Amino acid sequence: MHRHRSSRSRGSRIRLLLASLLVLGAGALFTATPAAGQGGLAPPPAADSVPAVSGQVNLRGTVGIPRGGLRNNISGVGGGLHGYIGGWIGRRPLLVGLDLGILNYGRTTDQVPFSRTVGPRVPVEVSTNNNVVETHLSLRLQPRTGRFRPYVEGLAGFKYLFTRTTVGDDDFGNDELGNDIAESTNYDDFALSGGAGAGIDVRVCQQREPGKTLRAVDVHLGVQYLLGQEAEYLAEGDLTDENENGQLDRSELDVRRSRTTFLQPQFGVTFRLAGTD
Repeated sequence: MHRHRSSRSRGSRIRLLLASLLVLGAGALFTATPAAGQGGLAPPPAADSVPAVSGQVNLRGTVGIPRGGLRNNISGVGGGLHGYIGGWIGRRPLLVGLDLGILNYGRTTDQVPFSRTVGPRVPVEVSTNNNVVETHLSLRLQPRTGRFRPYVEGLAGFKYLFTRTTVGDDDFGNDELGNDIAESTNYDDFALSGGAGAGIDVRVCQQREPGKTLRAVDVHLGVQYLLGQEAEYLAEGDLTDENENGQLDRSELDVRRSRTTFLQPQFGVTFRLAGTD
């Protein structure tokens, strides 16, 4: 694995990241405290209202559109999956949650001989993937009940950019997926990240029985704009040992550097939960 960062620089980034996450978490806790203390004085919900929901889980597909300098270094767009889990703060229309996702912005695959000795009689598949893992805390303003629930959110966290190569079986005659023989992370870097999001959840299914954990299912439409600090990463393409010394030197890597900003349209499903207070 190639990391061309000093340990002091990497350590300061991690400390800054932890500080930002602690500040966001402390703000959420401070906001939740008064609401929790007033829970006994809040008026009961109307008889015809939707049963109270104390949290929600969201799964969605994401299109990653690079912006700024990143757009000049990455061809096309990326794609991936995101998940969200959040809980309501008291009786307020405010959620605090964790948003996790992974985007793939490049992939190359080759079939090569297992070794020079064996030759082409035993081929293996060599795949290189360029990925971004996104981890963010989220504060979301959204109605707790109703069929149409628009929202806005603020996010703070980090991105982990990495390129990984795997070697696997090349057995096309078998219906089962091939097993990975070996893998290596060719390059990686971190970047602090933050931004905003907006969207809407539209209820398509509702459960009114009070004993059920799953209260409702929504169709989710949303978009996030996530700014990212400068980081180094590899562009999509082959990794070649040009000097044949048995390793990938930095001079042989197509290392790019820019801010890591993505515009992310998203579509998915939201599950509204109960009994998680």
